[in-house]
Amino acid sequence: MIRVSELALAACRRLGEFNRPPLRFGSIPRDHGRMRARSGASQLGLRLRARSGVAWARRWPASLLLIIGTLSTAKAIGTAAPVEPHRLEVDFSIATGLLRPLHGINKGPLAANGLVDLTEAQRRLRVPWTRLHDCHNPNPAVVDLHAVFPNPTADPDTPASYDFRATDLYLAAIRTTGAQIIYRLGESIEHQPIKRHVHPPPDPARWAAACAGIVRHYNHGWASGFHWDIRYWEIWNEPENRPVMWTGTEAQFLELYRLTARRLRQEFPAIRIGGPGFGYYGQFDGTTLKPSTFCAAFLDECQRQSLPLDFFSWHCYTDKPSELAARARAVRQLLDTRGFKHTESHLNEWNYLPDNSWDVLSPRADPELRQRAAERMAGIEGGTFAVAALLELQDAPVTVCNFYHGETGLFGLFTEVGAPQRNYYALLAFVQLLETPRRVRLSGTMPDRLVAAAGLSADHQRAGILVANRTGPDTVAVAWSHLPWTGPSAIEVRVVDNARAWALLPEPKTAQNQLTLRLSPPAIAWISLRPQQP
Repeated sequence: MIRVSELALAACRRLGEFNRPPLRFGSIPRDHGRMRARSGASQLGLRLRARSGVAWARRWPASLLLIIGTLSTAKAIGTAAPVEPHRLEVDFSIATGLLRPLHGINKGPLAANGLVDLTEAQRRLRVPWTRLHDCHNPNPAVVDLHAVFPNPTADPDTPASYDFRATDLYLAAIRTTGAQIIYRLGESIEHQPIKRHVHPPPDPARWAAACAGIVRHYNHGWASGFHWDIRYWEIWNEPENRPVMWTGTEAQFLELYRLTARRLRQEFPAIRIGGPGFGYYGQFDGTTLKPSTFCAAFLDECQRQSLPLDFFSWHCYTDKPSELAARARAVRQLLDTRGFKHTESHLNEWNYLPDNSWDVLSPRADPELRQRAAERMAGIEGGTFAVAALLELQDAPVTVCNFYHGETGLFGLFTEVGAPQRNYYALLAFVQLLETPRRVRLSGTMPDRLVAAAGLSADHQRAGILVANRTGPDTVAVAWSHLPWTGPSAIEVRVVDNARAWALLPEPKTAQNQLTLRLSPPAIAWISLRPQQP
């Protein structure tokens, strides 16, 4: 609400009355707000004179008396200038495709070396794909090559050269959540000054053979293994991110990819092989992507050597949800123009980056600034971003997406002790929308500010509308038409915001197939409609 002093000063400036002596706003009687102006400023002026004397009232300009009188009257009778709610319109008779489960994550449910078990919470999210990167970081004892094949000089064809025990348990827990696995072959990021595992392997061919041993163990039962049919196998992560992810040269990485991709394709022709999880892959102008030297060299090497590249993986951290979809289109165009029209595009790391700057998360940043940035990422600000991004990506040319990440701590969905944060409930809201997967027409959204989608269940007995209000209006009117049933509807509304975590609103009221919500941003609303039972 605008303060009286602000309105008064503005009025004085406009009417040329600001050259009078400074007004003493503190001298207004304390019970002034309870006065009722019977006929505008003149009545207010009379009452002021009666209480404080003519000399005091004459010090107030006429424009100020008019404004105070208006505000006093409005406050007294509890009225304000009406504000029309922003309108979203849903037509359930017009199908626009199917909603896609793009809410994959990084990291499985066993956190802190198993001290925190997130299995049930991740199962609730019905995660489609879990990518194995930075698992148990910063002390990874699972998944990574050094953890599974600890002696780089050992014989990769001998089961005794491997230690699968901890990784077996870790992957089994992921399967319990219902997610499919994307196995990243390589190492986790090393931020510490002394790098231990992100160096080029001393024997790349032996390293490639060890990767084949891992595939054999999990897909073909080798070394007391399993038949889990893991489809996607990614070679390394962010090799351009030196030295925290790779200390070698570009040429050394290209050799490692060539040897490993060919070794895996030779023995396992049915799996999908790809990579390399580029964090930086070129200059993006909002529409097109000019590939970096490293990215261009990687694609050229795959083309020239006819190397397997079943999927190309890349990352994006931003504060603009639509940028993810825009980059997905640019990556698709890049792949197509370079002869990879059948290569899938995987956005397998993404998250909200406050103020679109890594500075706030830098180790050199003020600790309180870093804490605030972490809270913004995990809070409702990051939650509305996540929902908006997932809705924007529905029409983007991308096959798999993986939020970074689904575990505890910085960038994650849970606190260090495993309590779900607001971004977790945001993904939970998106999962509800997937229960009504037949997408229908929705109009009235505001790009990057107010994003929404709607759908119908396969049996047409449930309809859903999901709204992510990042920076849009405080009040949103959601109107719908052509529901596939006749008669009244049972309506359920749940909200996620700073104060509420997936809270059920009591008895939402509708009028003529319209629901008006007070949804001060940032906030998320999930609306469920069903035929009302007699």
